[in-house]
Amino acid sequence: MKFFPESALVQLEFDKVKALLFEHCKTEYAKNKAQNLRIHTRKEYIQLELQQSYEMMLITQQGQYFPTDYILNLSKELKLLSIAGAVLTEEQFMQLRKLAENMQSIFRWFDSDRRSAYPALTQVIEGTYYEKVILELIDDVLDSGGMVKDDASEELSNIRMNLYRKRNELRKEFEKVLKKLQKQGYVADIEESFLSGRRVVALFAEQKRQVKGILHGESESRRTVFVEPEETIELNNDIFSLENEERREVYRILRELTQQLSVYASLLTTYHGILGEYDFIRAKAKLGVDMQANYPMLTDKAVIQLRDAYHPLLLLYNKKNQKPTIPTQIRLDEKSRILVISGPNAGGKTVTMKTVGLMQLMVQSGLLVPVHQESEFGIFKQIMIHIGDTQSIEYDLSTYSSHLLHMKHFMETANGRTLFFIDELGSGSDPNLGGAFAEVIMQELVKKHSLGIVTTHYLNLKVMANHTPGIINGAMSFDEKSLQPLYRLIIGKPGSSYTFAIAERIGLDKKLIDRARALVDEDHFRLDKLLNSAESDLRQIEKKEKELHRLLKENERLKKEMEQVLNKERHQQQVELLKQQNKITEDRIAYLKDMDRKLKAIVQEWKRSDNKAEVMKQINALLFDQRQKQVAEKKDKKLNEKFKEIGGEIKPGVKVKMMKNRQVGVVKELKGKNAVVQLGAIPITVSLSDLVVVVDKIEE
Repeated sequence: MKFFPESALVQLEFDKVKALLFEHCKTEYAKNKAQNLRIHTRKEYIQLELQQSYEMMLITQQGQYFPTDYILNLSKELKLLSIAGAVLTEEQFMQLRKLAENMQSIFRWFDSDRRSAYPALTQVIEGTYYEKVILELIDDVLDSGGMVKDDASEELSNIRMNLYRKRNELRKEFEKVLKKLQKQGYVADIEESFLSGRRVVALFAEQKRQVKGILHGESESRRTVFVEPEETIELNNDIFSLENEERREVYRILRELTQQLSVYASLLTTYHGILGEYDFIRAKAKLGVDMQANYPMLTDKAVIQLRDAYHPLLLLYNKKNQKPTIPTQIRLDEKSRILVISGPNAGGKTVTMKTVGLMQLMVQSGLLVPVHQESEFGIFKQIMIHIGDTQSIEYDLSTYSSHLLHMKHFMETANGRTLFFIDELGSGSDPNLGGAFAEVIMQELVKKHSLGIVTTHYLNLKVMANHTPGIINGAMSFDEKSLQPLYRLIIGKPGSSYTFAIAERIGLDKKLIDRARALVDEDHFRLDKLLNSAESDLRQIEKKEKELHRLLKENERLKKEMEQVLNKERHQQQVELLKQQNKITEDRIAYLKDMDRKLKAIVQEWKRSDNKAEVMKQINALLFDQRQKQVAEKKDKKLNEKFKEIGGEIKPGVKVKMMKNRQVGVVKELKGKNAVVQLGAIPITVSLSDLVVVVDKIEE
């Protein structure tokens, strides 16, 4: 991507975004990529990087573990590995082992399901493979502490066995000599030490001639001397010789291991790059989480459509200070190529312009941005910017001369894939003349099919934007009563500079304000006042629209709640009906199961018993009881249709139901615990406990 001027990225604060990304990087590889962040102009590169950042952000937000623990920089070790005759140390081999081990974790993480779920992240390891031999070669030679194993070679095993024996002999001999010298009173408080790798005894200086051996040194006070006893000299010599042999054998083994691993030098270098790449993607994802970013839509044409777009750095700053950030809504396309933003100073015009520029740079760098996910970004090949005072001391140019020089470059080099930003177009000169040149500049940029944003206070540019195809007006909202900017962009109308309103609110002398008004062209003044009024009316309409929208949403919510209540009631009724049906069915099934069980038991009894007559009695009883039960149920059903049990006191004249034979009669008289019941023409005596008072259902 081309930039004009060279400071364009700094003016748009892209360097600050890179610094934030750098802080999230762990590896040197990722830090280097963050410092030299590439801005792509090919859709496939941008799409892939955005998708990778988004997939990693999803993993981060879901709390999934991704194996990016590796943070070592092994460029030196990998270079040595590819040089013939080079020998790596144990520590360097352990670092290479960590590299291979982390790569193993990544290949295991990408199982078939995750490869389908995260295709963009999977693409980083496409074309390579995991080689388990690397770990096997290192593990055959080094233990978990990074030391060469005893069995790394037969020669080393023998050397270390001999060393073990000799050191044991030395320890025993030395302790024997030390005890003898202690008894003689020759040993100093220190007793023993090691000098030049040899075990020595500490003696009082005046006793040094009493002990045979080699003098290795003395203390700073010269009161203590260090002597290697004669009895241990030969053993120390043997140990020293064996230690040298051990070092030579270890060196030979490490050199051989280096040669074996050199075959995989290019593969390990690839692993190093892959882990660095995942670290870089993880850093982009973390930055996206910090910014509450989204993955917008991408199209290979010149277009910008922002929904709920926040300036990334301003959002982070306000978030830190617990302040709200106002989102921006902007669309630039073939029909609306240039947006002219007007309004009072400090109203957010420049911030809005920088928001669009910075986000475009971030997207084309593969960074997620804080916008609604339905926002759309095109791809531009050139960004030109003109913000702030551009006075050049070096070329002895005034502010306006420098301004025109920049505009000359804009008009000569702009094309259909150019995105430009001009702050205060035409300023620095006579308003009428500067405004005229500003109109010409915008006309030329429209002809070049460039997309851009221009801020201005010039009335003629606002009028021009209103009737020129390809140019649209925009205004930054301002509360005239409180004199506070609202930092919200309104597309489709020009904005007032609120010059006289601000002067009145700050308490400037009314006579001075009136004199100033008298100097202003009447049409100009009326137009500015009309803009103020229109903006105020628009804010009132927007408030009413918001309230209406809120009421509609509330109405929709209540409607859904009512539907849920009705559905719940219908469902409950169906459940109760099914319960009743199921109860009858369950009773019937239970009865049939019980009968089946009893009949099976009788059949078994029939087979076993010799007394068939007794079994037949059981069958008759079972079937008879069943028939009796069925008859009783029918009688109950008929009685329940005619009579209703009400209970109460049994006395002459009331109707009663006899529980045993299911018949209804009238009580004639009471005899103690019995009652005489008239049943048709026949009076019978029945126990009171077998009677219950009933009434006719018709009479009820």
